[in-house]
Amino acid sequence: MRAFRDLKVWQRSHQLTLDIYRVTALFPREELFGLTSQMRRASASVPANIAEGCGRESERDLARFLTIAMGSASELEYYLLLSYDLSMLDEAEYTRFSTSVSEVKRMLTGFIMKLKTSDKVTES
Repeated sequence: MRAFRDLKVWQRSHQLTLDIYRVTALFPREELFGLTSQMRRASASVPANIAEGCGRESERDLARFLTIAMGSASELEYYLLLSYDLSMLDEAEYTRFSTSVSEVKRMLTGFIMKLKTSDKVTES
C-alpha cells in the first residue's frame, strides 16, 4: 500500500479536479446535469482511482486502477474539446486544461510502465 497524497500524479490530478470544478461553476445552468456533471465526474475519477489503487495490496492492482484513471483522463480530454467547441471555454482555458490533462496522462503512463517493469522483474 502507498500513500496516495505523496504521489505527484495524484497531486496534479487533484489540482486539475479543483480547477475543473471552478471553471464548470461558470457553465450555463442548463448544463448542470449534462456537461458540468460529466466533466466533474471524469476529472474526480482520476485522483479517486489513483487513491483506490494505492489502497490495494499488489502493484498489479495499482497498475489496473492507474489504467482506469487514464481512461477517465481521456474522457475529460474529450469533454474539454466539446466545451471549447460549444464556446463554454475560451482558447486560453482550453489550452491550459488540455496541457494539464496531457501532463497527467504522461505521468500515469510512466507510473504504469514502471510498475509493469518491476512486476516482470519479480515474476522471473
